[in-house]
Amino acid sequence: MADRLHNFIASDADAGVRLDEFLAARLGELSRMRIARLVAEGACLVNGDVSVSGRRVSAGDRVAIDAYDAAPTAMNPEAIPLDVLFEDEHILVICKPSGMLVHPTRSVKSGTLANALAYHLNRDRIEQAKIACAAPEVNDGGRPPFEEFGSGPMRRPGIIHRLDRATSGLLVTAKEPRSHSVLARHFRKKLIEKRYLALLDGVVENDTRLIEAPIGRVEDSKPYWRVLENGKAAETRLKVLERFAAATLVELEPVTGRTNQLRIHCALIGHSVLADEVYGPLLESTDNAPPRLFLHACRLAFHHPASGEWMEITAPLPSELQTFLNQVRGVTPDLRAGREPDELPRS
Repeated sequence: MADRLHNFIASDADAGVRLDEFLAARLGELSRMRIARLVAEGACLVNGDVSVSGRRVSAGDRVAIDAYDAAPTAMNPEAIPLDVLFEDEHILVICKPSGMLVHPTRSVKSGTLANALAYHLNRDRIEQAKIACAAPEVNDGGRPPFEEFGSGPMRRPGIIHRLDRATSGLLVTAKEPRSHSVLARHFRKKLIEKRYLALLDGVVENDTRLIEAPIGRVEDSKPYWRVLENGKAAETRLKVLERFAAATLVELEPVTGRTNQLRIHCALIGHSVLADEVYGPLLESTDNAPPRLFLHACRLAFHHPASGEWMEITAPLPSELQTFLNQVRGVTPDLRAGREPDELPRS
């Protein structure tokens, strides 16, 4: 069954309207109850974040909803290996590799984390159906037996937060609706702690720093996300861990969770994340650059949505980043071999 994807931008007249009312006015074929269920299941994003039906929209909010027709079916399940660090009946914590999108897009329909999770959550049912479909009675014209395995619709990944495609690291996903609702509320209330490791261009002088600069989206200019005076408030805490001749290893804490926030804020202070092809300097040579964006979500801490237990999960640097860091620690060539970065776009 094909998904039905809808995207809207709230106008000034929509400001203050409940999210479910905003959607009901535009999706007349769906009942308010159906819309509320879609929102509760995480099928609706506001400015890239999961939300709740009672949220009041603001002018300029970007609302996307996956209005699938019937009871939720998982998006194309794919048997993609996952690096699982914790799993129980409520949640799943994985370490996403660099290069993997979290959600499918209009141009990328497979190979995403959502595809991998859809398989992981329904693996037994899918494999049973594959075996049954290969049986002679099915090949001879019997009805495909997939719906006979398990009860109800396939389980849908409850993705609550995201990482950029180029960023690696920790993500927590809900396996059932109640946990999804609890974790989404904790994210909104900033009760979940996230830490990132990044290797920045140049030497950062202050040991700690709070970066505050609003971030917004500009449709007709790249990069789309940038510092904007009328953007959403954004804050990042920076802590220096190690300094080298031409680079600095830092820990980053996103106080808010805007798209590309860490990369934008680091570039804003003149120390872009190494190998950032969007916000960083244009290098004449990549000989002294890391093989990919040096940004990794290394720590995630939160209250378990069912037990309330405080959980702290860490993920070491991927081998390709650790290898590059070891090289920097031993030999520190001039990492600023290219042109100076242009001033970060503002509007």
